[in-house]
Amino acid sequence: MGLPGLREIDCAGLKAWPGLDHAEDGAWVRRAAGRYTRRANSVQCLDPADDEDVVARIAASRRWFQLRGLRPIFRITPLAGPNLRDALNALRWVVEGESHVMIRPLDRSDYVGDPRIEVLPITDPAWLQAQGQLQKYEEMTLDRLKAIVAAIAVPACGLLVRSTDGSPVSAALMGVADGIVITGNVVTADGERGKGYATALMRSGLAWAAGAGARFAALSVSADNEPGLALYGRMGYRFAYDYYYQAPAA
Repeated sequence: MGLPGLREIDCAGLKAWPGLDHAEDGAWVRRAAGRYTRRANSVQCLDPADDEDVVARIAASRRWFQLRGLRPIFRITPLAGPNLRDALNALRWVVEGESHVMIRPLDRSDYVGDPRIEVLPITDPAWLQAQGQLQKYEEMTLDRLKAIVAAIAVPACGLLVRSTDGSPVSAALMGVADGIVITGNVVTADGERGKGYATALMRSGLAWAAGAGARFAALSVSADNEPGLALYGRMGYRFAYDYYYQAPAA
């Protein structure tokens, strides 16, 4: 089974993790979500051939973000054309958040659900509260997460595992778009890492995703997240492409 192309993966990611406001400039997509994650508050290009008049278009994107009180950011993948890359470098925009995208085929028989894992609606208060607690979010940040998950229009679920006293231990989010399940917001409580909770979440989540029609699984992981890279590698994920963010210097 051939793996999806880079554009297919990125388009699925846009649907599984939407912005709250967006605008299109050719193959450039601007998204804003009140500062909650760079991915939902950035510009990305979906066609490297759409690479003309980049200086004026960068300026227009910059104004678009500034009108929303946001820092302008570009998400640079292999779909960003060379003129765009050169222009951002000439403007001395700084590189941030280097990450890998990983992908694997998915079959319904690969995994079965773990009875410890709760598979919840993404708007479920228990899952949202667990995310806020585990991520150590302030109330405003949690409100932004709530707004984004409420905007997700594809099949999605929140995954949660608790300790014996009922406290949240680990949580994650999965959404299926165009046959690809995108995983995000994977978090485990301090002091509980390395005990297999994230693995159990992923296995149950992929079982749910296969049942929801996913044929492939993809995710992003920071390039310096060695435990995450090792976990996903053990689960059959393989490198697809790199990306990074580029923004004006402070």
